[in-house]
Amino acid sequence: MSEFQLTTPVAFIIFNRPDTTKRVFDEIAKAKPPKLLVVADGPRVDRQGEADKVAAARAVINCVNWECEVLTNFSETNLGLRQRVSSGIDWVFAQVEEAIILEDDCLPDPTFFRFCQELLEHYRHDQRIGMISGNNFQFGRRRNRDSYYFSKYTHIWGWATWRDRWVGSYDVAMSKWPRIRDEGWLIDMVGNAREARYWENIFEQVYCGKINSWAYQWTFANWVEGRLTILPATNLISNIGFGSDATHTNGTSELANMARVPMNFPLVHPVGVIRNNQADRFSYIKCFQQPFVKRVFNKLARLLR
Repeated sequence: MSEFQLTTPVAFIIFNRPDTTKRVFDEIAKAKPPKLLVVADGPRVDRQGEADKVAAARAVINCVNWECEVLTNFSETNLGLRQRVSSGIDWVFAQVEEAIILEDDCLPDPTFFRFCQELLEHYRHDQRIGMISGNNFQFGRRRNRDSYYFSKYTHIWGWATWRDRWVGSYDVAMSKWPRIRDEGWLIDMVGNAREARYWENIFEQVYCGKINSWAYQWTFANWVEGRLTILPATNLISNIGFGSDATHTNGTSELANMARVPMNFPLVHPVGVIRNNQADRFSYIKCFQQPFVKRVFNKLARLLR
C-alpha cells in the first residue's frame, strides 16, 4: 500500500455521532485524500443535547492535518435523512466528477480507497456500471478468483460513483415509480415474482413518504437505467453504527460490525460484465428476505390487531 496515492475526492456524511465519526475520519486521514467534502445535517429541535453532539461531530473535521482542500455543506436546520443525504450528494457532484462516499458509521479497510479509485478509472466510461461498493455479504463464500463481481444490489455502506451516473438519474421523489409499478416492469428488473413483491412494497412506501430513506431511490435509479454494482470479493467495510441512536440500523444483525478483509492487488478483473445471480440470491436471503418465523409472526400480529 505504500506506493498508492489517493487522488479521488472523498465525501463524508456525518450527523450526531462524534465517536463513530472520529473512527471513520481516522481511516480517511490515513488515506489522505486531496479533497474532502463534508455533508452534515442540523440538530433536531426536540432532541435535548443533540446540538452539542452535532457540533462535536463537525469539530472532528478540524483534525485534518494533511494537504487537503476541505469543503463543507452544513445545514443549520434538520432536513432529515432523506433530504439531507440526497441534497448533500447533489452538492458533492456539483463540485467533483467522481467521489468515494462514506457515512459516519461505515468504517473502511485501508484497501477500500485503492479498490474504489482503480475501478472508478477502469469503468469511468462504461455506463453498464452504476457504482462501486465496499460491501460483501457473502460471509466468506467465493465462487471464483476474481477480485470483485457484478450485482444488482446497490449496497451503500461505503461506495463510489461518478457524477454522470448520479445527476439526471437519481430522483429522490421516484417520479417514475407509478409507471414502473403499473406497467409491471419490476419483475423484469429483479427476475422473480417473490422478490418483485418485496421491492414493490418497499418502493411504494418510499414513494408515499412512509419510509425515510434516500438509498432505495438510488437502487431504483440504477435498476431503471439497467446498471450493475461492483461488489468486492472480500468485505471492505464494517458498519459500526448499529445501536439505539441509529436511524435504521437500530437492532441486532449479523451485518453489524463485520470483519474487514483487505483486498489484494493487482486486481483480478472478471472476464465480462455479467451479473452473479448465485451471489445475488444469497444476498437477497441474507440482507432482505425475512426469515420464515418472522413472516409468520408478523402475519399473526396483523390478524390479531
